[in-house]
Amino acid sequence: MSSTVSYWILNSARNHIATFQGGRRLYSRCVSNRNQSKWKLFSWVPPTLKNSSPCGSFALQKAYRHTSTEEEDFHLQLSPEQVNEVLRAGESAYKILDFNSGVPNSVLRFESNQLAANSPVEDRRGIASCLQTSGLMFGIFDGHGGHACAQAVSERLFYYVAVSLMSHQTLEQMEGAMENMKPLLPILQWLKHPGDSIYKDITSVHLDHLRVYWQELLDLHMELGLSIEEALMYSFQRLDSDISLEIQAPLEDEVTKNLSLQVAFSGATACMAHVNGVHLHVANAGDCRAILGVQEDNGMWSCLPLTHDHNAWNPAELSRLKREHPESEDKTIIIDDRLLGVLMPCRAFGDVQLKWSKELQRNVLERGFDTEALNIYQFTPPHYYTPPYLTAKPEVTYHRLRPQDKFLVLASDGLWDMLDNEDVVRLVVGHLSKAGCHKPDLAQRPANLGLMQSLLLQRKVSGLHAADQNAATHLIRHAIGSNEYGEMEPDRLTAMLTLPEDLARMYRDDITVTVVYFNSDSIDAYYKGG
Repeated sequence: MSSTVSYWILNSARNHIATFQGGRRLYSRCVSNRNQSKWKLFSWVPPTLKNSSPCGSFALQKAYRHTSTEEEDFHLQLSPEQVNEVLRAGESAYKILDFNSGVPNSVLRFESNQLAANSPVEDRRGIASCLQTSGLMFGIFDGHGGHACAQAVSERLFYYVAVSLMSHQTLEQMEGAMENMKPLLPILQWLKHPGDSIYKDITSVHLDHLRVYWQELLDLHMELGLSIEEALMYSFQRLDSDISLEIQAPLEDEVTKNLSLQVAFSGATACMAHVNGVHLHVANAGDCRAILGVQEDNGMWSCLPLTHDHNAWNPAELSRLKREHPESEDKTIIIDDRLLGVLMPCRAFGDVQLKWSKELQRNVLERGFDTEALNIYQFTPPHYYTPPYLTAKPEVTYHRLRPQDKFLVLASDGLWDMLDNEDVVRLVVGHLSKAGCHKPDLAQRPANLGLMQSLLLQRKVSGLHAADQNAATHLIRHAIGSNEYGEMEPDRLTAMLTLPEDLARMYRDDITVTVVYFNSDSIDAYYKGG
């Protein structure tokens, strides 16, 4: 790629923006088919702008961010050190030991990272251990229409799962502590990146609803708690229901009321894994994804998908939607590969505008909210007849870990938009083996111009990424820096990291990745009775 790649990418992006005034709102953004915004909103378009976009359709979003216009903005350059600094800013890593006995866990360690495209970033991640039961939980939460829903789900979902797994006796201890105003038993040990935030202002409201949930579990009188499959299934749906009910209930505190509205009217897809010994459960709602990297006895590597994307390209998901709605809506449930023509994923938390009746939406929004200031879209899709159209019910997969299962990758769709499953496994394996650092054997290869150019490119690339210690960073680097042939191009990488905030989302999404490495010796010992 030439040295003017930054100029080309930025200038191309400028040519793809259509901006117009709609009432008091300024809308903008037309994104490429490969990297579309999950929410697509409709508004009146002046006749002079209709069909003028090279993308063919408008994905409309309020534009509050600064759009850089000075020509010198096109020539920003980052040094290799600065590229690495940007890529590694969101890194976290942790080596796992069993917290009770010191015996090595089936999870050896994890590495995680995040790179923003939206401002503020809409992805979230969570990693925690269950203290009253057992197991580790890993989650990726991909927000849309804002970050509020993803933030809430990332903070609350693990608590619902952990409570669901508690024995009747432990739940009684929890309830007794609340009744007697004593400290609660610790539920989770968080292993979060320090940059992740917590909504401390409304944690009391969240605890109240979590308590109602465990009171209902107590009423079931189950001595051992729910199975993991049941816990995941119920927790996803119960949290989504609580998100919906919290904004319907009367709330006195203005901060809590406004935040609850933002959570309910934005949305988030979620993919989480629960690992306990050799038992791996993955729950997915939306288009985040989880895959296993498997090394067979002969040394060959393969990919084992653990989730299915819930979108219009999933035939099973399309059939489910048609079963749940009248036959007269078969042609309108999916329009332009989106649910009701507006949302890419077919399962998600929040997004009550695709779950509530029109009357309920109107009643809630008429209770004095400043929807303009809160950035709440008051929009009902065409053909909105039989809600709910959207669900947070997850698809749960169980896999019994084997010694050949080496690592698990969970990531938001920002990664999968750029790399397929096999590419991700190949890159993680290459990172582990440091194969990219091996020098080529020139004596066994013809020395032609194409080879020399390739070797020069590899040498330049190696200067940018040889020092990566984090597999998640390695994946993000290749996701945004590789060309259509899978080759890393340093100029392309630099250009993608140099894009101003108002253009970055046109070329890539937020990318959040967690790579979990399994302890093959520990897993093998389990099967041998050790």
